[in-house]
Amino acid sequence: MVQNIVRLAFAATRRANHRPRRAAGWLLALLTILFAAGSIQASHAEGYPERTIKIIVPFPAGGPTDVAARLIAQSLSSKLGQGVVVENHAGAGGRIGAKVVATATPDGYTLLLGGTNVNAITGAIYKDLGFDPIASFAPIASICVDSMALAVSPRVPADTFQELVKYAKDNPGKLKYGAPPGIYTHFAGEFFKIRTGTDILFVPYKGGAPAITDVLGGHIEMVFNNKSTLLPHFKDGKLKALAVTSKVRWPELPQTPTMNEVGIFGFPSEVLFGLLAPAGTPVTIIQRLNSAVNEGLRSAEVRPNLEAVGVEARIGTAQEFATALAEQAREWKTVIDEIGIKLE
Repeated sequence: MVQNIVRLAFAATRRANHRPRRAAGWLLALLTILFAAGSIQASHAEGYPERTIKIIVPFPAGGPTDVAARLIAQSLSSKLGQGVVVENHAGAGGRIGAKVVATATPDGYTLLLGGTNVNAITGAIYKDLGFDPIASFAPIASICVDSMALAVSPRVPADTFQELVKYAKDNPGKLKYGAPPGIYTHFAGEFFKIRTGTDILFVPYKGGAPAITDVLGGHIEMVFNNKSTLLPHFKDGKLKALAVTSKVRWPELPQTPTMNEVGIFGFPSEVLFGLLAPAGTPVTIIQRLNSAVNEGLRSAEVRPNLEAVGVEARIGTAQEFATALAEQAREWKTVIDEIGIKLE
């Protein structure tokens, strides 16, 4: 709204600039309008929040993005004194839910649980998203970082990374892995195939949770997915962990090597999750939300829950989150260029 006022008033000022008194009058009117608009916006932000806040999760319930959203929603509600609800808008590799937020009113009441997937990756693979994964959003705060593991069904006759590669080469096209198309778990599988020279079938899913359900049920043989969702299945012996993407081995699985240790270099080690608002959201609201998120991450209620699912809290400013997303976007573009996938 303010931008439109500036544009109209500036045009009117140009039309009147050959008459100094009229031009001065237009300039005074412009300053008055801008001051009033700024005061209204500041007043609106000062009373924030006045009603329930929605966090849009662009993937199905039960996946890592959903887990992060539900961990932070309750804490935010407590800190802000208003209800915070989580809504799942799954499909299209996270694009459907992301677009809901990108086109929402920038008033702080519709937020996105985004990060690596929808903000750092999509711009490198899709020609027309209907929104800009960076410019359409105002980063609020990072929440946590996760890493991935290569998980296989106990039915697969391979107990090490090397044995899996040999089995896949001896049985081209027999193994199947599942992931939502166009997100990091999909690219992890394709990167694995390129670097190992194996022929493994990709099976698309709407989210990570359904893919894990199918590998547990024996419908597919392997997945790449997050520590926060896979660790319980490793501990129960329902899945086998053959490698992890983190820079160091997981403390919970000290015998499982990193991707670097098995000779697969160049794959991003971290998966970042955080909260974003539509671009144009008042800075005062961004600051209010950032403070509430970080306060929650430091609390005894949230931190143990994050640690319990194996993820690391990432406390920082909105600018630090924006910088991290930009760096991840550069890393993932390199990976995606090597894989050679472009989607409509």
